[in-house]
Amino acid sequence: MHETTVRVRFCETDALGHVNNTSYFIYLEEARVQFFEEIGYGMKTDDWTFILASTKCDFIDQAYFNQELTISTEVSKIGNKSFHLVHSIVDKLTDEVITRGEAILVYYHFDHNKSIPIPTELRDTLEKHNSFL
Repeated sequence: MHETTVRVRFCETDALGHVNNTSYFIYLEEARVQFFEEIGYGMKTDDWTFILASTKCDFIDQAYFNQELTISTEVSKIGNKSFHLVHSIVDKLTDEVITRGEAILVYYHFDHNKSIPIPTELRDTLEKHNSFL
């Protein structure tokens, strides 16, 4: 499992004083970026091989300005050309669950504009982060 920590900025809250729903998707994206960097897939856009096919977020509780959140990222499924990530966002102090998210990523060849099979090396790395096996 990979963990990322974020502190809620004021601009990420809304008129009701809690984190705006769109901000959670930014937190999930940051967690994915750090996950990819940890497994050896940096953020060089000239050699990028993933495309986000789907993402969702279930809102369980509220988060507020200046709150520290921990985002855990795990692989939940590995297909032939895609894989699924699951995320949990929790309050760093209380461990209370704020949201749960999911993302489906496709291994993609941008020059050919099509999905391609996940290479063995990446598959092996993803399996190491799959706690659902």
